[in-house]
Amino acid sequence: MTTPIDHIIKENNIRKSALASAAYDPLTGNPRSPHRRPVVRDGARLWLPETMLKDPAYNSSLSRHDFDTLRFRHDFEFWAATCVSITDKHTGHIIPFRLNAPQRRFVEQVEQVRLNHAPLRFIMLKARQWGGSTVVQVYFAWIQIIHRRNWNSLICAHIKDIAAGIRGMYTRLLASYPPAFWEEEGKPEFRPYERMNSTRYIPGRDCKVTVCSSESQESARGLDCSLVHLSEVAYWKDSLLHRPEDLIRSVVSGVARKELSFVVMESTANGVGNFFHREWLRAVAGKSDKIPFFVPWFEIPIYSEKVDDPAALWGSLDDYERDLWHNHGCTLEAIAWYHAKRMEAGEHRTMMAEFPSTPDEAFCATSVNVFATADVERMRRDGCNMACERGEVTGCPGGLPSDISAPRFTAVPDGGCSVWSRPREGASYIAAVDIGGRSRHSDWSVISVMDRHTDSGSSDVERPEVVAQWRGHIDHDLLAWKAAAMAAWYNDALLVVESNTWETASEGRGRYILDMLAENYANLYFRDDGSRDGPGRPGFHTNVATKAAVIANLIALVRDDGYIERSSEACDELLEYECNPDGSYSARRDCHDDILMTRAIALWVNASLPRTEPGEGFDCSCLARYY
Repeated sequence: MTTPIDHIIKENNIRKSALASAAYDPLTGNPRSPHRRPVVRDGARLWLPETMLKDPAYNSSLSRHDFDTLRFRHDFEFWAATCVSITDKHTGHIIPFRLNAPQRRFVEQVEQVRLNHAPLRFIMLKARQWGGSTVVQVYFAWIQIIHRRNWNSLICAHIKDIAAGIRGMYTRLLASYPPAFWEEEGKPEFRPYERMNSTRYIPGRDCKVTVCSSESQESARGLDCSLVHLSEVAYWKDSLLHRPEDLIRSVVSGVARKELSFVVMESTANGVGNFFHREWLRAVAGKSDKIPFFVPWFEIPIYSEKVDDPAALWGSLDDYERDLWHNHGCTLEAIAWYHAKRMEAGEHRTMMAEFPSTPDEAFCATSVNVFATADVERMRRDGCNMACERGEVTGCPGGLPSDISAPRFTAVPDGGCSVWSRPREGASYIAAVDIGGRSRHSDWSVISVMDRHTDSGSSDVERPEVVAQWRGHIDHDLLAWKAAAMAAWYNDALLVVESNTWETASEGRGRYILDMLAENYANLYFRDDGSRDGPGRPGFHTNVATKAAVIANLIALVRDDGYIERSSEACDELLEYECNPDGSYSARRDCHDDILMTRAIALWVNASLPRTEPGEGFDCSCLARYY
């Protein structure tokens, strides 16, 4: 009688066999590639690229030297295994460069782009010890040695010594290059270029290789490069004087979008909200010119160890480790390594940062994030794919901004308002406002509208849902009327204004705007100011106590999937929100929290409101008894 562990052992043997069969000799070629065809030469079966067999220079009578030389042009893996030597990290021996499984997968993707004659653009999120920088530099060398003359490259890292170390791999490659296949007059080596300490060139090929650091950006400006390797970008200093995007823009803007031009941005993760993380998200969303590439730890062959007692191992695993088996297809040998390494690491967050199974795990390395990356990315996946209408909401057709008697939405392609769902009859809404500045360099003003979904008996739609958002820079009085118009359009929504900016404005202008709103929009949020007469003071005041409360509520709702987010920009702000050393909260430098605060305030107020029946409004006089 078979037991569950017997099934696991049987499946594990299948997985190990699949990994073993996936290996092949790069000298004979990959028999499983759809772009290779079998050819028998000198009694051996070779799997050659189709492009080689179609090359006019190819014929069956070529000498061994000429055959190999022609194959070099079409078969990167064969050239690397024949002409490139590297230092083995474990033994220290010099060995031929045979690509491991992650490197093969990366080269397969690169070759797909190259064979379509398109420029090569990649962003690589690295795990440790799989040789990402090595395969990039060897591929650059293949282009410079085999395919192009006068094809210059740049290596830029966060520290110049790191960039120089990467170029050092290229130096060793040239020093050990087979003389029989070097067709230039001078020997394969780097030579100084016009007394420039940072630049070397390859004689005969006239290809220059320059190194620099993100801290000394001037050396990279104005270079004529076709190959750019940007290393450990997540660790580049980000300050007023040194911004990663400025350096990358100045370098990459000079790289023509032509065949065999190659820009690769790679890094291990260093938390969320930084430039590298934003670029990764853009690439994953298909909004970047770069193709995202990630290697999980379990694809790296060295992360494996022998299993003597599968039953004992299986019994020692927790839910996360068993998920590696069920949903990631890991072998028991890989999970055994992970289990032991995790015990060594102590905190699982540290393990996920060093040896991530997914990109989300890699980016959760930071310990100062307020919101868990996995929760935010789940919310993004579940809610931020819905199409929206772009336009503006006005109070009436062709009237004054202060006239909100006939609110309506007008579609405008470049409008500041995004509408995911139009007003529903009988639905109850909350509109929250965060006040920014007028200039484009100041904070954004944001108006968010949420459907409370209290008119439905279905638990699936009870969660508050973001249905509209306006974001821009505008005069404050116009912002007030725009917010009132949007609230009026959404069934006279409860309008909650984060009023700190207006309450502290000089010469009473902000107070005047609040009073103007109170006189002209009936369903305005008032907070308790301690007086016994009247509704209190208009607006939501953010202070130490209220901010801690609204953020704590937002943390719980994001974690527990307690509301439906539609804006990917809102998710970005959640990932860029940090807990400071003094316990306060703020957006990461050069980032924003304007959208986030409208969500936090609207959701906090929503939790304070009573439920309503379909078609029934609500009385806001019961609100804000705690402030």
